[in-house]
Amino acid sequence: MTPAAAPALGIVPRDGLSHVRGSETAALWTLTIPALLAQTVARFGERPAVCFREQGVRFTWREFAAEVDALAAGLAALGLQRGDRVGIWSPNRVEWLVTQFATARIGLILVNINPAYRLAELEYALNVSGCRAIIAAEKLKTSMYLEMIAKLAPELRAATPGSLKSAKLPALQFVIRMGEARTPGMLNYGDVVARGREGLDVARLDAISATLDCLDAINIQFTSGTTGNPKGATLTHHNIVNNARFIAEAMRFSEADSLCIPVPLYHCFGMVLAVLACTCTGARMVFPGESFEPLATLQAVSEERCTALHGVPTMFIAELGHPRFAEFDLSHLRTGIMAGSPCPIETMKRVVSEMHMSEVTIAYGMTETSPVSFQSSTADPLERRVSTVGRVQPHLEVKIVDAEGRIVPVGEKGELCTRGYAVMKGYWRDEQRTAEAVRDGWMHTGDLATLDAEGYCNIVGRVKDMLIRGGENVYPREVEEFLFRHPSVQAVQVFGVPDAKYGEEVCAWITLKPGVTCTEQEIRDFCKDQIAHYKVPRHIRFVAEMPMTITGKVQKFVMREQMVRELGLTETKTA
Repeated sequence: MTPAAAPALGIVPRDGLSHVRGSETAALWTLTIPALLAQTVARFGERPAVCFREQGVRFTWREFAAEVDALAAGLAALGLQRGDRVGIWSPNRVEWLVTQFATARIGLILVNINPAYRLAELEYALNVSGCRAIIAAEKLKTSMYLEMIAKLAPELRAATPGSLKSAKLPALQFVIRMGEARTPGMLNYGDVVARGREGLDVARLDAISATLDCLDAINIQFTSGTTGNPKGATLTHHNIVNNARFIAEAMRFSEADSLCIPVPLYHCFGMVLAVLACTCTGARMVFPGESFEPLATLQAVSEERCTALHGVPTMFIAELGHPRFAEFDLSHLRTGIMAGSPCPIETMKRVVSEMHMSEVTIAYGMTETSPVSFQSSTADPLERRVSTVGRVQPHLEVKIVDAEGRIVPVGEKGELCTRGYAVMKGYWRDEQRTAEAVRDGWMHTGDLATLDAEGYCNIVGRVKDMLIRGGENVYPREVEEFLFRHPSVQAVQVFGVPDAKYGEEVCAWITLKPGVTCTEQEIRDFCKDQIAHYKVPRHIRFVAEMPMTITGKVQKFVMREQMVRELGLTETKTA
């Protein structure tokens, strides 16, 4: 199909080909994030905006904006300037949310660091992005964030706060810790906010915000890569503000809604589908706790009378299966999003019938597309909402292509490619991998999909062997490269197997070097505190050789089939 013909496309495929374009009736916004927040404060300033139940924090939109300004002024007083990168490493806390908007207020680029990261991953993320500052929580469960930072930068012990010079983290100057305790070499978040509030000059902040362009990079989110190290997907105000707006519209969100947010802020699910969608509409954000707990989520929905709830399928399954589920009043629920990994159809049906989410929607996308490109709407028939990922979002164009790049007929499998405003600016300082992923404006997702005659999309597999464990993308090559470091490992292949709780679990087949022995527990101990917990193989098998094709290519599908039989696993039907 020629470019000239593309404008004639609609959300329904034409000419029998899997190629659609979203509605362009409403013009794209050119708002920056600070302009969006200012607009919301002007409209809904006295309405409730934020509730962090575990921390006992509640803000109206006006109060929240004042807190954002205080931190922004404090960061500016440190000498941080437009374009500097600031890492945020924390579970769901009010400091994370304030940092998201405070960095955007003065044009700093927020670098989201996965709360599950360990030493090697943290070091890589900080150095690739060149973070000049990091704002970090003390810990989450067994993840001791400040201890890990100090281990990478032992120079902190003798450093004046704000003057770090680290051999391993050469760009890092400021370590800002949350909490009241004091740590050598680190600034305290509360002190930075207090300094900003004391010398607050809103006119100066407004002047900085006015210089920002909606096409400026404002956020780096790391997504694992099939070639090993994570890639920093770089997103603009334009990317994520517009995506959040259309997500909110698909749910029919308004200032009267209250969204329960148990999904992590570091991920697009929390930061865009939740926070920015609420900011676009004035809806209230309710955070049940620092990390997901089914009981805390059910209590929050009931006691805060939430009208919407987000989650990956694993979260909804845990909520529905909680022994106290029947105690809670969920009757105010109306909508929300289930996304992050394939959604079991039976789970969707129970969410509608037992959680009262008659207008629940499914969303599909990837970090590199800001993230949502397909979403069901509240008006879609229930059968479509429980069995597909909906139709293309406004102002986006999608085609499904075969291995030669030809658009496939409706109903046939192919790789899903997305083009439009939501496609990332690129991978941070990585032109080669950007060029591999984005070709002629098309983001090649690596996902296998089908489009039906009405434009509804179904994700049916992956071009490569990425697996999704509980909503977290796991790229086998990254885990394989780490396991290769073990002195006993000669060869390793990592792949996913079905799992009732997480959708998929990580499985590793390992060939040992001649004359050495090793146990499953030794492999897991090797991974501990070095790679994120969700990447650690649950199933480990030591084998003499890997199944290969006649040309020497490893056959992971054979390994997977064998493990499915051995473990007695069954595939769950998903949308």
